[in-house]
Amino acid sequence: MTQLHCRLKSTNCLERLNEKVRRRKKVIGIFPNQESAIRLIEAILIDINEDWITSSKLYIRMK
Repeated sequence: MTQLHCRLKSTNCLERLNEKVRRRKKVIGIFPNQESAIRLIEAILIDINEDWITSSKLYIRMK
């Protein structure tokens, strides 16, 4: 049961990440090329990574 719970928590993190990307993509609307979309996703991932590093929350428990 605990292993399943850890997987669900990580899946929820991934879903939250996907939602953030979709939200920002909707604001921009259209991308001129694939590289610009990748740059946006990279910026989102860097921002989230910095938040996770500085946060005191434990997102995934490693045993």
